[in-house]
Amino acid sequence: MKKNKPITLNDIPVSKRPKFATSISCMDGRIQAPILHFLKEKFKVNYVDIITEPGPIKYLDGNINHAVVETIKKRVKISIVTHRSKVIAVSGHFDCAGNPVNKKKQLKQIEGSVRLVKTWGYKVKIIKLWVDENWQVRVLT
Repeated sequence: MKKNKPITLNDIPVSKRPKFATSISCMDGRIQAPILHFLKEKFKVNYVDIITEPGPIKYLDGNINHAVVETIKKRVKISIVTHRSKVIAVSGHFDCAGNPVNKKKQLKQIEGSVRLVKTWGYKVKIIKLWVDENWQVRVLT
């Protein structure tokens, strides 16, 4: 008996492929579900590629650790090029153990992170998110 070949994204016509978003966020498990839910609802995507580090905005803002920034950049490229993600969310959150600074500082880091991600040249929407003390996602302007 011949087994059927598993279907990959490349086997599906582009117009019928599932839709993806990209999340650059902290590894903190408390924020994953709220961000996933928000991105799926807001952007009508099927899947979210989750790129995590402990407090990634501290690395992206100011490009302070080249190795960490490069691995985040590599993962974003896979999400955008292979999965055709149409949006990148960069987030910070309340009570971050990986980046234990106040909200005001994190908001500045999110701004700097978005500036850096924009230099990567992807023609996708980039949004800024804050996950508050009630684990609610807030869009930053």
